[in-house]
Amino acid sequence: MLLRCWLALLVALIPAALSTNPGVKVKLTEKGIEYGKLLGMAALQTRLKSIKVPDISGSQSVSPIGKVQYSLTNMQITNIGLPKSEVDLVPGSAVTLSIGDAYISLNGHWRVKYLRFIKDSGSFDLNVNGLTITTGIAIKSDETGRPAVSSVNCAATVGSAKIKFHGGASWLYNLFKKFVDKALRNALQKQICPLVADAVSDLNPHLKTLNVLAKVDQYAEIEYSMVSSPIISNSSIDLSLKGEFYNIGRHQEPPFSPKDFSLPPQINNMLYIGMSVFTANSAAFVYDKAGALSLYITDDMIPKGSPFRLNTRTFGVFIPQIAQKFPGLMMKLLVKTVKNPIITFEPNNVTVQATATVTAYAIQPNSTLSPLFVLNLETSVSANVFVSGMRLAGSVTLNKMNLTLGTSYVGQFQVRSLDNMLQMLLKVVVIPKLNVQLGKGYPLPTIGKMKLVNAQLQVLKDYMLIGTDVQFTG
Repeated sequence: MLLRCWLALLVALIPAALSTNPGVKVKLTEKGIEYGKLLGMAALQTRLKSIKVPDISGSQSVSPIGKVQYSLTNMQITNIGLPKSEVDLVPGSAVTLSIGDAYISLNGHWRVKYLRFIKDSGSFDLNVNGLTITTGIAIKSDETGRPAVSSVNCAATVGSAKIKFHGGASWLYNLFKKFVDKALRNALQKQICPLVADAVSDLNPHLKTLNVLAKVDQYAEIEYSMVSSPIISNSSIDLSLKGEFYNIGRHQEPPFSPKDFSLPPQINNMLYIGMSVFTANSAAFVYDKAGALSLYITDDMIPKGSPFRLNTRTFGVFIPQIAQKFPGLMMKLLVKTVKNPIITFEPNNVTVQATATVTAYAIQPNSTLSPLFVLNLETSVSANVFVSGMRLAGSVTLNKMNLTLGTSYVGQFQVRSLDNMLQMLLKVVVIPKLNVQLGKGYPLPTIGKMKLVNAQLQVLKDYMLIGTDVQFTG
């Protein structure tokens, strides 16, 4: 299972067609590939233990006995060792798995008949040494657009076999050496590559667990399909993922495209994930289109101890005509973005610029809303981004805001007088609610029961870099 998950990660997401620049890049380093190899040997050993060695029988003339009828039956594998293994990256091509100096131990029963009437039987132990296996892994897209893998150009050789008969005479060894040895090695050799092919094919059900399209919430999903073939170098495998948010069920492209970016040559971790600013801005585009970036603020959302209340009496202190025209009424504010927020990544700094309107209403006794004014709100917030489990999450704090008057239904007034109140509302109502959602995060590309270990996040120019080790469980 561990081999399947890790190799699935190595080859996951091969595209059905080439497309644009990626929003997300993934680099698997030599350290990660070595971890995958270690996991893989146990799974391959399990497959090879399923070798069914056929019974071998025949008749041969053995000096000085003469014609001997023989049979080796009930052969069972008791141990398999794969002490030497290596994964080679063929730049621009594929992955090659090589296993050397492997061995297989088995036991069984022997039986002979000679001189027409003499019969003998017993058990034997057999050690097969010098086993080598080499196979390539071919990758293609299946009918669903997900990757499928298969073993290609597999080759297996069996070096030598040593047998120990329990019971019987010494001439049995001559019989084995001359006639049975080759037949037994051929029987083993024929089964190895089909079992290796089965082990590789076992990856395909796990590839289907890849979150090519991962749901974020009721508004959005993120696509992690590949936009180009993997780039294989001498030391890493680099994957290019779409990394784009969409409204659920409606894939509308934003009016901007991802710019190319390159991951730094870091090798200390198994896995590096680069999340571009395009991915973040595609999220802003999606949530704005879905109408999710709006919030009604009512008085019960303001801390009880605050001197500022959302009613015409409080606002009448700053805008007297409100208290005059709408005395003793509660109020409601609608904060709503008017265009896509713009997110920028600079070294160690994530900034969000948002343009919104704040519409104030007086709530009439019959619950109808009477508009009072509309303010134009320009805000800048700083974001703290972090890895939480298998999700990328964050929180924001207010940097600055600027208010201007858009429309007034109560006459002219000084907008600056509302700065402190609006700033308070942003800090104690709007931003905390936003942070609740940001804290839930969105899924990172993953497969199976994958876990990030000691993940570290850096904000760089136009992308974030996650360096992490990986564990698979189950």
